[in-house]
Amino acid sequence: MFAERLYCGKLTRSDVDKEILLAGWVDRRRDHGGIIFIMLRDVSGIVQIVADESLNRETALIADKLRNEFCICVKGTVRLRGSESVNPDMKTGEIEIVASSIEILSESEVPPFQIETRDHIHEDIRLKYRYLDLRRENMQISLIKRHEMMQTTRNYLVKNNFIEIETPVLNKSTPEGARDFLVPSRLHGGQFYALPQSPQLFKQILMISGFDRYFNIVKCFRDEDLRNDRQPEFTQIDMELSFIDQQMIMKIIEGLLKDIVKTVTGKEIGSDFPVLSYEDAMERYGKDAPDTRFGLELLTVTDIFKDSEFKVFKNTIDTGGVIKVLPVESGDKITRKMLDDYTEWVKIFKAGGLPNCRFRGGNFEGGISKFLSEDEKKKLIEKCTLKDDTVLFFGCDRKQVVNDSLGNLRIKIAKDIDIIDQEKLNFVWVTQFPLLEYSYEDKRYFAKHHPFTAPAAESMDKLNNITPENVDDILAQAYDIVLNGVEIGGGSIRINRPEIQSRMFDLIGINEEEANEKFSFLLDALKFGAPPHGGLALGLDRIMMILLQRESIREVIAFPKTQRGQCMMSQAPSAVAKDQLKELSLRISEIKND
Repeated sequence: MFAERLYCGKLTRSDVDKEILLAGWVDRRRDHGGIIFIMLRDVSGIVQIVADESLNRETALIADKLRNEFCICVKGTVRLRGSESVNPDMKTGEIEIVASSIEILSESEVPPFQIETRDHIHEDIRLKYRYLDLRRENMQISLIKRHEMMQTTRNYLVKNNFIEIETPVLNKSTPEGARDFLVPSRLHGGQFYALPQSPQLFKQILMISGFDRYFNIVKCFRDEDLRNDRQPEFTQIDMELSFIDQQMIMKIIEGLLKDIVKTVTGKEIGSDFPVLSYEDAMERYGKDAPDTRFGLELLTVTDIFKDSEFKVFKNTIDTGGVIKVLPVESGDKITRKMLDDYTEWVKIFKAGGLPNCRFRGGNFEGGISKFLSEDEKKKLIEKCTLKDDTVLFFGCDRKQVVNDSLGNLRIKIAKDIDIIDQEKLNFVWVTQFPLLEYSYEDKRYFAKHHPFTAPAAESMDKLNNITPENVDDILAQAYDIVLNGVEIGGGSIRINRPEIQSRMFDLIGINEEEANEKFSFLLDALKFGAPPHGGLALGLDRIMMILLQRESIREVIAFPKTQRGQCMMSQAPSAVAKDQLKELSLRISEIKND
């Protein structure tokens, strides 16, 4: 019977007078005394069913029993609605189905929330009853668009000579950065697999194996603190290519992203994506993932205050710090309370305070204005091209603290004064990253991206003379793609010579013995004619969240975890039986309750 079923949302006036079969869920029901109207919903949309007692008493009696979310099957004839009852807001608003029979396939209890409601529903409730939440239009759009994006990705990459290859889910633990999820082995007691944080090593091995263009839409896992744009398990569009350079990869990725945007939003992006160096991004925006949909750029003004009498600025310069300013025009939108709130807020980023003043009527007033010399005021006007009623926020500290505090304040202010065009899609490449960063707390170097990233050609000679002071001058062949201030993908040209890879491990504190223990298969493979290669991974979930303008990554994933890493529906994670633990040679010695 169901082989003849049509989809509710795909019916049009061209189907008038056809006898059809539909199946779905009762979205809502209206009884007009003798005539019952049923809105029938399936994954394609909603159509109106009419059960008219004067035409078919038996069908009307069944319709009278229906309640929201009953699963039913309907046979009937398509007819045009009367002109007064056409609903222009529905795809099927010109037609309705006169039911000849209705079969109740299964009944439903009263749902914990109305599927069609537009009111706010607490997320925990939605996630607990996810099977009901997924019936809502917004969620169905999210998952259908996600499906379309994945098909577009496959079509584009196959057309560009990529081969889809699956990589292992169970592998060796090689913790670098985020924590691994570990899987105990039953056959090898006391030993563990790790779920992949990325397929990094395997896709490099594939390049050495001769598959010169690989891709995989792959699940990855990181046991890290969660946010609105993070999940413990997430999906990457993973790619690796041989015999290429950075520009070739960027061109291919741009083409893919343009196709994805067209598929998901219908918008055309014609121009090439702009490119910023890491240094330029940090200087102007305070972030290596800049949101370029609005201005409010940072300016370094350390030189203006080199002879400052203002103790805070003087101490900053004397201790090797920097001074930056964030000028905000339309200062009339910045209230006294907002100034106080911002001053407290930047302390999150280790800033000691937020010196500020206002430029109005050709004069500086309030805040630190009384500490500014006439020469400093004149230079600020020139440097910042100050307009009337501009508020100036200053950061003065170590460069990282200043960039963190002002870079994040810039975004907060833009949201508060509503200057971000939410319809814009601003892509930007960020390149020329430092290869390494130095941690003064740990007294060691860390890879800025990951330890398989190749140094830039001009930095090769500097690898033997690296110091904490010049570490930022040693550049990597790395590149990130950013959309509206969110990093949606990152990649690099990889190291393809074993001696350089060994040197990289040495720089980040991985000795030869440890390197062989963790990465021997890669180091061995590099000895057998490894081609120049590189790649990139795009965060599918993040891209969908931005393109569909969803507030959380959980809105574009079918069965997500909460910010505490729990599945409210299945109640994972959960305890397991003692017999299972014994079989895996495991014993729980202590349980930490948050």
